[in-house]
Order: sequence, then structure tokens, then C-alpha cells
Amino acid sequence: MIIGTPKEIKNKEFRVGLTPLSVQTLTQDGHKVLIEKNAGEGSGFFDDDYIKSGAVICNSAKDIFDKSELIVKVKEPQKIETDQLKEGQILFTYLHLASSLELTHQLLNSKCKSIAYETITSDTHGLPLLMPMSEVAGRLSVQAGASCLEKHHGGIGLLLSGSSFSDPAKTLIIGGGVVGYNAALIANGMGSQMTILEKSITRIDFLKNKFPNADVLSIDDTKIEEILPKFDLVIGAVLIPGAQAPKIIKRDHLKIMKKGSVLVDVAIDQGGCFETSKATSHDNPTYIIDEVVHYCVANMPGAVPRTSTISLNSATLAYIQKLADSGVEKFCKDSQHHLNGLNTYLGKLTCKPVADLFNLSYSSPQDLFDC
Repeated sequence: MIIGTPKEIKNKEFRVGLTPLSVQTLTQDGHKVLIEKNAGEGSGFFDDDYIKSGAVICNSAKDIFDKSELIVKVKEPQKIETDQLKEGQILFTYLHLASSLELTHQLLNSKCKSIAYETITSDTHGLPLLMPMSEVAGRLSVQAGASCLEKHHGGIGLLLSGSSFSDPAKTLIIGGGVVGYNAALIANGMGSQMTILEKSITRIDFLKNKFPNADVLSIDDTKIEEILPKFDLVIGAVLIPGAQAPKIIKRDHLKIMKKGSVLVDVAIDQGGCFETSKATSHDNPTYIIDEVVHYCVANMPGAVPRTSTISLNSATLAYIQKLADSGVEKFCKDSQHHLNGLNTYLGKLTCKPVADLFNLSYSSPQDLFDC
């Protein structure tokens, strides 16, 4: 199969879909790999590295989209990219369709076969291709939040760890999954006083064991408005796979929060879990509403592209190999977990949460493939 990776064009996105090591593996498998010129530079991978790994360097994204059967990216395609998708072409990337009706329509109109990293599942009920970036985003969320607490960034002027003579800042982490756990690792390491809200009883027990000094509470038994006023930093780490994130903190809640406190919404790719969230960029990452700083960067792991690209490829490569070896139909028939990754197929919407959210016609992928 001919596999192509264009350069990412989303604002301040420096990750790349394939590393040279992944290219080497795919070319050894007998596939042809096309890489757009300078696609990997932002992650520290150069054209010579790709050429040595067996790739062919193309001068433009148009060359990649024109010649490739399988497009491997990192971020959801932008309009200029969806316009170049061809009927039957395979797109493998993060899509987050629940945050964009426009992108959903673009993919349906292209009649491509799109598979989303973030909706592929596993036997352990996890999201194996979302996990590497969730881990990075969770760790970055506290780092970013700590910076936003500084006075010149609009924050209250607190050091997250405090000092020998001053108490540390208080951090609330909403959601104890991969993002929340990794946020807790960093907040705990920095010495912040920490509270975690989680739904699953099993996960609550796990988090209590991992963070004995933290308050780990059931979100179902907690009134957010009663605890919110005491926190300096709030991390939103709530995820419903493939669906829009629930709005945990409402607009009215901002009035009871500390002036200069910080909200970091890691769920922004899925619409955000704060009612006042709107996607921002690394160029202009924050805004202030009711004297509360909001950090809602939609591609947080893009801030550390080398770490993120290597981490992502460690998870995606095996799936790319299977997809390139077998094509979409066999790939999806072989595994329900793979089938869960299929979001659009030849103009049909196969992701039910997105269909329900936008009131669009839904086509069962099981019926399409006679699974």
C-alpha cells in the first residue's frame, strides 16, 4: 500500500504522523511511504532521516493526497486537507468529530474511509491510541496551569508548590482516568494540595492507593459548588469516548471561584467540560472570564512534539501495519475494537455518539461489513 504523511498545518502543530523508525518498519513490510518535505522538522526528524529509512520525499501536501491510499496524520484535517481527500481513500488520525459538525460534513462529502485514533478500543476497555497523548496532556495540564497562576499571566500569583514559608496552591482534578492520573502525578510531585473527583468506585480505590495524601472523592456524591471556591487550579479531565464532554463547571460557578484562579480544560478537543470553554492555540492560550483564567489549547501535546510524536508512534504503528496490510474492510472485520475506530465510510457516518449529537443519519458499521 502507498502510505502518505503530510506536514501538519494546524496552528503551532509540530508533531508528525510517522517517525523515521516507523517508516523503516513499513517499508520493510513492503509498503511505499511518502513524506511531505520538512514534515518532521518540528519534531526533530529531518528529510535525510526519512530518506535513510526508505521514504520518498514529496514537495507538497497535494502530492501526498494525490498519490497515497492511506493518509496518516496526527490532528484532524483542516478544510484545505479535506478538500483533497478522495473517495475510498483511508484517513487515519485523531478526528474528535463530536467537536465539529463542519468537519463531520466534510469527511462525509469526501466519501473517504476515516478511522479515528481516539475511538479505537481495547480488551481492557481502554483507548490505546488516545492514551499516549492523554498521558502527555495530563502532565502538561499542571505545568501549564502552574504557569497561568503567575501574576503576569493573569493568575492569583501563587507558586503551585508553595515555599518553606507559604502554603502550596490547591488543585482540583475532575476525572481520574489517564489524563487525570497523569495530572495528579505532576501536581503531587510539585507539592500541590490535591483533590480528585472520579466516578468509578474501582478507580477511586486505585487513586487513593496511588495518592494517599490526596482527597479522592466520588463525583456523584460531591456538590461542585460547595468545594470549588477553595481551589486555585482546576483541571478538567473528563472523557466520554467519541462523544461531547459533559459540562461540569457552569458559567455561574465562575462567580464563586477565587479571583485569579485557573481552569485548564483538557477535554477541549471534545467540546470542553467547562461551559465557558472555547478552543485556544499555543499562540494565544488563555482568556479571562469573571477574573478566572481559562487555558483551553486544543492540541496541548503539540507543545512537546518530539516526546508526543515518539509516544504516539509507539502506539499507532502496529495498527498502521495491520491497516496497510489488509485494508479497511478486513481491518474492521478482524476486530470489534478496530471497528469502533471507524467514523465515516464512503459518505456514511458510522460513529453513533456523533450521529446522535448532531442529529445525523447513522449507519451501523457491523451492518456495512456484515460483521
